[in-house]
Formats: sequence, structure tokens, C-alpha cells
Amino acid sequence: MKELRIGELVSLPIVQGGMGVGISLAGLASAVANQGGIGVISTAGIGMDEKDFYQNFEEANIRALRKEIRKAKELTKGVLGVNIMVAMSNFKDMVTTAIDERIDVIFSGAGLPLELPKYLPENSKTKLIPIISSAKAARIITKIWLDRYDYLPDGFVLEGPKAGGHLGYKHKQLDDAKFQLEKTIPEVLEVLRGFEETHNKKIPLIAGGGVYTGEDIYKILHLGASAVQMGTRFVTTEECDASPEFKKTYIDAKKEDIGIIKSPVGMPGRAVINDYIRKVEKGEKMPYTCPYHCISTCEYKTSPYCISLALINAQKGRLAHGFAFAGTNAYRAKEIITVKQLFEELNSEYQKASEKSNS
Repeated sequence: MKELRIGELVSLPIVQGGMGVGISLAGLASAVANQGGIGVISTAGIGMDEKDFYQNFEEANIRALRKEIRKAKELTKGVLGVNIMVAMSNFKDMVTTAIDERIDVIFSGAGLPLELPKYLPENSKTKLIPIISSAKAARIITKIWLDRYDYLPDGFVLEGPKAGGHLGYKHKQLDDAKFQLEKTIPEVLEVLRGFEETHNKKIPLIAGGGVYTGEDIYKILHLGASAVQMGTRFVTTEECDASPEFKKTYIDAKKEDIGIIKSPVGMPGRAVINDYIRKVEKGEKMPYTCPYHCISTCEYKTSPYCISLALINAQKGRLAHGFAFAGTNAYRAKEIITVKQLFEELNSEYQKASEKSNS
């Protein structure tokens, strides 16, 4: 596979998607980085194991983020990133903490990270990569960053409608051909090309959402992307930070079990449909008190359940009180393997696709 270059950072063209709550922490991120990819820690609910998480949400998250970044750095010399959602109420704290800990890359989506560069001190080496779902978003972010901060994005992640978790699309767009990666990758590349020529700097595009095999990677790179983002495939690895019960939901899932839910944060989400979700869909309310106000767009006063509590329960294996987010291909998982084995499989599949294409 060709190298992914983000400034002076060099890796394989595989970025492990940041998965909250607690699915991708230092364990998974460092394992991916050790294999040459970019390992990503999700900051969503990262302080859930801190003793004062419920009473002191903001400080617990800051403390936990520092711990996870430092732990990951002890485990790898590879490239590490964090995923920070714009919609998080503690967005600024998470960004400034990650920069202070000298993280290599900040990936930021779930909204347009229009003010992200303002938190970057002079001479900082942290790269800033927005997560988008359209060429329009790429154009808006790049123009605003240049106008306000004289800063060109260090890359973009284009997340397609087949991804897991919260999605940057309306429900009716998810199966529309106009919004699939095969259509949107060329559109985003066209936008980026104009800025690259003007500023004489490469802006790598990382594409994700439904990428599951080495053959998928080959196809995405062949469309012009510089790398892929993969989340779902990394869940069923030994190093993934989720509980064994969480991973088992993927292995036990059938294709028809992967569905779209309406999230309290106001976005559609893709998950493994279970009894908890079915109860919510039937109108049952899950009693709770919102201790966090963690997502600025969350309608917590009228929501039938707390998305954070549901995802924390799932991460801990308490699936009767939560659910697992998942990409469209989660049902294809058959066993738990190591991250090293996964990279070997992806490389083998990639080589076969390349040979087939060139024969």
C-alpha cells in the first residue's frame, strides 16, 4: 500500500476510526499505530471510569484524556490521533488538552469545526483534520480557516453513509446514490484540488464508511483518496477497548440486525438493533437523570433515554441497558483476532485486489 503523508507524519493509508464511548482508547489506538496505521482515541465519554465522572464531568474527562494519550504513547512510537466531536459541550477542553499533550492529529466532526485552528498555539505540531460528509462542507471549512486563521486543513476525513454511529446525513440520504463514497470522493477531491494548487500544499483525503476489506481499501484509493478510515473492522480485535460482550454483538449479528435509530442528539445513527432499542421504538422510556449535558444538541429533557448512559452500558457489556453502534458490515465479523492479524489480512486482500486489477 502507498504511504499516507500528513505533513511530516507518515503511516500506512489506514486510519482507525475514533469510536466512543470507550470503544477506541489507548489499547486499540496504540495497537493500530504499532502496525503502521493511525490509531485514534475517542474522547466521547472518556472519563467514564474516573471516580468523579458523575459529579465532576468536565475535569474527569480532561484527566482521563491525558491518561489515555500518555498511556498510548508509552505503548507505541507510531502515529496517534484523537476524535473530538464539535457537538460535545466540553469541545474546547478536549481540544486544548489534546494539543497540550502533543497529540499527532485531531480529527473533528459531528458539526463543522470552524474554530478549531484558534486553539492551536504557534509552533504546535498537532495536525487538524475535519470530518465531513460533503464537498460543500470541505469548501466552507477550508475558506473559513484560511480567512480567519490563515490555516489550510491538514487533511479531511470524508465519512460516507455506511458508517457506524452518528451519521452526518438525513435518513432519506443514506441509501441515495448521490451520497455514496463513489460519488462524493471525486467531488471533494475537485474542491481540494483548487486549494492545493493555490497554496502549493497537498490536502490528503481519507475516506470511510463501509470500508471492511483490503479490496475495499484498494477501491477507495483507486478513486483518488489518500487513505481509508475503518472503525467497525477493528471492534472485533483483542486489543479493542470494548467488553467481550460488546464484541460478541457483532459476531452474533445478522445482516438484518444492523439498522438506523433516531438518536437523542438529533442525528440518525447506525447500530445493532437489540431489545433495548426495540423497547425505545415502542415508546418505552428509560428513566434517568442527565448528569452530563455532554452533547450540546441533545434534547435530554424530552428524550426517552440517555445516549451516553446507553453507550457506557454497552461498552461495559450491559447490553440489556444499552446498544452497540456499528457500521453496515458489522455482521460479517466471525471471530476475535489481533490487530496484527487484521493488518496481515487487509494487506493480503489488498494485494490480491491489486493483482486482479492489473492482470
